[in-house]
Amino acid sequence: MSRSIGELPHALDTLETGGELQQRLEGRHPAVFLDYDGTLTHIVDRPEDALISEEMREAVRSLAERCSVCVVSGRDRRVVQELMGLDNLIVAGSHGFDIWSPEGGEIQHEQGTSFGDLLGEVEDRLREGSTAVEGSLVEPKSASVAIHYRLASEEERPKIKELVDGLLEEHPGELKVTPGKMVYEVQPNIDWDKGRAVLYLLRALELDRDDVVPLYLGDDVTDEHAFGALSETSPPGIGVFVSDAEDPENATRTTAADYLLRSVEEVERFLDRLAR
Repeated sequence: MSRSIGELPHALDTLETGGELQQRLEGRHPAVFLDYDGTLTHIVDRPEDALISEEMREAVRSLAERCSVCVVSGRDRRVVQELMGLDNLIVAGSHGFDIWSPEGGEIQHEQGTSFGDLLGEVEDRLREGSTAVEGSLVEPKSASVAIHYRLASEEERPKIKELVDGLLEEHPGELKVTPGKMVYEVQPNIDWDKGRAVLYLLRALELDRDDVVPLYLGDDVTDEHAFGALSETSPPGIGVFVSDAEDPENATRTTAADYLLRSVEEVERFLDRLAR
C-alpha cells in the first residue's frame, strides 16, 4: 500500500515512545538493510565526495555487533566497502548483484556475470554522447552504468534523457533504465532489483525466519522495490523512507514505506537507538 510522504509516522518517535514500531520489533531480531547515498550520507554533487561521518560509521558498527546489517547500494561493492571502512557488514553492491559477507566472503549473483560486453558498449556510448553536456558524469559499475547530471545546467539536462532514450532504442529489450536523484542507471534488462536482492539475502543468510524482522532504510526511487518486497516477508518487514517531508519534491510523492526519517542525522539517531 502506498501513502504520501507526509502521512508517514515518524520512525524515531514511535520507536522511542514504545509505539507501533517498537511493538513490531518486540521479541524479534532486526535484520537491517541500509541504502548508502542519501541514507548514510548526504547527497552530494560528485559521488566520490559522499563520505560517511565518523559518528554514522560508529552507529553502524555498533548495530552490526548486535544484529545483521547489510548495506545495499547501486555503487560497486568494493567502493562501498572502502567508503564504509568496516569489516563486520554484509555489503550488496550493484543493486545486489555483487554480495560480500564477513562469514562467507564473495557471493556473486549469477545473473550479473554475463553482460560485460553490453555494458562496455553502453559506457562508450554514454561517454561519447555526453561530452557536449558540461557537468555530466559517467560512472561505470560492475553490473550497470550510471550517468549523473546534477552539475549540468537546467537547459542541458534534457540532452541526457535523450541520450539514454536513444540507447534503449538501439538495444530493444536488452536494457532498462532506472531513474534516481539526478542520475540514470542503465542496466541489463533482467528481473532483478533491490527488492529481489533483499529477499535473496534473507534466504541466503538464513534470516527468513519468524523471529527476524527485516528493516530497510532508503531514500530513492530504487529503494521502493525493497519497501514493496518487505510486505512479502513473514513477519512483514519494515520500510523507512529517508527524506524531508517538507521538501517540495515530496509534496506529491507516494511510497510503500511504513515510516519516515527526515534526515541523515535522524538515521544516525535511529540506528543508535536500535543498537541500544
